[in-house]
Amino acid sequence: MNHRYGYCRVATAVPVVRPGAVEDNVNSILRSLAQVEATGADLLVFPELCVTGYTCGDLFYQEALLDSALKGLERILRESCRSAILLIVGMPLRVNGLLMNCAVVCRKGQIEGVVPKINLPNSGEFYERRWFSSGAALHDDQVSILGTEVPVGGDLIFHYSSLPESGIGVELCEDLWSVTPPSCALATQGAMVICNLSASNELVGKLAYRHELVRQQSARCISAYLYCGAGVGESTTDLVFGGDILIAENGRELGRGARFFRSETMLVKDVDLKLLAFERRCNPVFQQGRAASPAARFVDVGKPASSTVENRKFASLARSVDPYPFVPSDRRVRSEHCEEIFAIQSSALATRLEHTDCDRVVIGLSGGLDSALALLVAVEAFERLGKNKNGIHAVTMPGPGTSERTLRNTRDLAAALGVNLEEIEITAACRQHLADIGHDGITHDVAFENTQARERTQILMNRANMLKALVIGTGDLSELALGWCTYNGDHMSMYGVNSGVPKTLVRYLISWAAECRVPEKAVAALSDILETPVSPELLPADREGAISQKTEEVIGPYELHDFFLHALVRCGHSTSKTRFLAKIAFKGIYPAATVDKWHRLFIKRFFAQQFKRSCMPDGPKVGTINLSPRGDWRMPSDCSDEAWC
Repeated sequence: MNHRYGYCRVATAVPVVRPGAVEDNVNSILRSLAQVEATGADLLVFPELCVTGYTCGDLFYQEALLDSALKGLERILRESCRSAILLIVGMPLRVNGLLMNCAVVCRKGQIEGVVPKINLPNSGEFYERRWFSSGAALHDDQVSILGTEVPVGGDLIFHYSSLPESGIGVELCEDLWSVTPPSCALATQGAMVICNLSASNELVGKLAYRHELVRQQSARCISAYLYCGAGVGESTTDLVFGGDILIAENGRELGRGARFFRSETMLVKDVDLKLLAFERRCNPVFQQGRAASPAARFVDVGKPASSTVENRKFASLARSVDPYPFVPSDRRVRSEHCEEIFAIQSSALATRLEHTDCDRVVIGLSGGLDSALALLVAVEAFERLGKNKNGIHAVTMPGPGTSERTLRNTRDLAAALGVNLEEIEITAACRQHLADIGHDGITHDVAFENTQARERTQILMNRANMLKALVIGTGDLSELALGWCTYNGDHMSMYGVNSGVPKTLVRYLISWAAECRVPEKAVAALSDILETPVSPELLPADREGAISQKTEEVIGPYELHDFFLHALVRCGHSTSKTRFLAKIAFKGIYPAATVDKWHRLFIKRFFAQQFKRSCMPDGPKVGTINLSPRGDWRMPSDCSDEAWC
């Protein structure tokens, strides 16, 4: 376990098993243990009844098999006595005169506890009640195994006393498929990792259902979920087992193994316990469930295995780190997300127009990404309402920094979409205002820049008054996070359609719209807008007339800032953990020093600019993060950033 960042290295392994061949099965279990131990894992889960094989049928009645299983367990304990991995194996055990299908949890050659299966399948191809009894009635019980009294029951949670987030719960196969899985109660009582020892056979279509079940249960329990299924060595008299293994975390699949292998297979991943703990703290409904769940028994299993492992084994994280957390990497999923977000934005605007009985909107069109998206959303909203697009009034306001390229794209996009475009030159008005307040009009300071932004906002607001229209805001989520907007300038509008959309996603929304939503003649303008450097264009162009003021050269790359935003607000990561992950995600793209530099700026601006978010206009939430003070994010404007620096 990487204690500093809260990662726990976990593993599932499918040994080569033959029904009844206990000695060979134990050999394979021990080989798998040795392989996993080399990875520095803390926890290893094997399949259901892997010591004997799941498909022994009426042989489970036989003393010979049960005694052989105990001898096999004794050997596992003896040969793993120097291993600090928490090892969970499946086997039949006699408990208080009853035979039960159990998970035996052991470490350093000692049995820490036994968890019996609660829900026994007894229909279709399964008839476990023929041999086994349920462990549902076991609470505060002990069982004698190999001369040692150990706790037994479905209420056990195993944990490392030095790590409060390390609770580990166990359930077996059908327990997950039941109406009320035991893992729900275990999770509310503190289990952060759920292990499932399974023997689910393979059927057409069953794999997808099973994986969805695992992912959903990990989300419902806000936990990591380790699923380990019996392999191909089980009897094929009537069934086939594929050795399915899967590790999920709060609804996200971290990894899956290949099925139908005829040798040992394993899956090793790092689960983020601190992230899960953060998610649970943010979910009061989850916390309320603790009072309604039966109390659990906690079993202290000592220090984690990785506390004795060299740090080099954590040099690379055993999980992927997505550099673009707001943008799905799968093209199909990304397209679906874009369609959904576009529908949310346009439906939200349509509802606001209906509520205000308004047939007109005013949008400041700059030739940049955000205003292009806002215009596309407005067009879609008008189409949803069946309103005439003549009610969309785009206004472009060239100033000292406006380039010919952005002005051309503005004109082309408005014409292609069939909306009104009004051009109002603001240079003279800005010069007059600067002269009125005693500014020389030459110094390119903050006043010089903000004068233009506020002049544009004044024009938009006044034109909206004249037209009885709503001013549509164009600023996006990333700009709000950084405070990269002029207070009471482009910061203000009557409805901000992009306020829930991060900059990295804005690009994909426009690309998607270019492919799926706009007429062919608008594609060229949108394509060039996508290739234009992000800029507020508040400083004069260079000698060639090109954009001289490039936002990402001033405040840093938006792809980094969106990563930082997600890490802070959505994940609650510490500064050190955020930088650790960013350096993995952007390895080969940004040097470590660059990541640190822009993260420092992000934190400084995020805290210092909260006052702008405290009075931001209404706008729709479209994803898991929103910074509206009326919704997801409540933060004092004068909060210190000391703990995050």
